[in-house]
Amino acid sequence: MSHLIAPSILTANLLDLRAEIEMINNSDADWLHLDIMDGVFVPNISFGFPLIEQIATVSKKPLDVHLMIVDPARYIERFKECGADRLGIHLEADIHLNRTVNFIKKLGMRACVVINPHTGVFLLEDIIPEVDQVLVMSVNPGYGGQKFIENTFSKISTLKDLILKKSSKAIIEVDGGVNLENAQRLITAGADVLVVGNAIFASENPRLTISRLKSL
Repeated sequence: MSHLIAPSILTANLLDLRAEIEMINNSDADWLHLDIMDGVFVPNISFGFPLIEQIATVSKKPLDVHLMIVDPARYIERFKECGADRLGIHLEADIHLNRTVNFIKKLGMRACVVINPHTGVFLLEDIIPEVDQVLVMSVNPGYGGQKFIENTFSKISTLKDLILKKSSKAIIEVDGGVNLENAQRLITAGADVLVVGNAIFASENPRLTISRLKSL
C-alpha cells in the first residue's frame, strides 16, 4: 500500500481548531491523529472526551487515537463512543494486552499497540498476529516538537521482519520528530503511516507540506 499521512493536532492551533481540522479535511492527509495524555503515564496533559466528541463531528478523516494513559482498558468503550476509528494502547501501560487488543477489535475499532523508544521489538512477538498496527515512538512520549531518535530506522526494519516472520497483517506507524528530511528513510525502512505534527503545523503552507509528504 502507499504510505499514509496522519497529522497530529497536538501542535495545531487549538484556539482555532475547527479551521485546522478543515484544512486537514481538504488536504491529502489520510487520518487525523489525536494524542491523549493523562499527566501520569507521560509528564503532560492534553485533552479528553468532550473535545474528541467535537472533533469527530468536524473531521472527515478517520480518528487515529493514541492513548498515553495508565490503565487504558478502563476507557476503551468510551473512546469508541467518542468516535475513535483506531485506538492505540502502550505495551508498557497494559498488563493484559491480548485481552485489551481483542476487546478493541470486538468493538469495531482497529487495534494498535504502541512501543516507547526503549522498548524492544521482541516483546511484540506474541501479540503481533493479533494487532492491526504497531506505533513506534521515535521520541519519548509526552510533548510535540522533540528531536527524532535515529535508532528508529533500524527498529522499524526489525519490526518489519517480525511482521513477515509471524505472517501478521499489521501496518507500521511512526510518531515523533517526523519531517520532510527523514520521511523517505522511514518509508524505505518499512513505515506505512507517518504521524506528523510540528513539521506540518509550523510550516508556512501546511497543506503543501502534507502533499509533499504524501508524494514521497
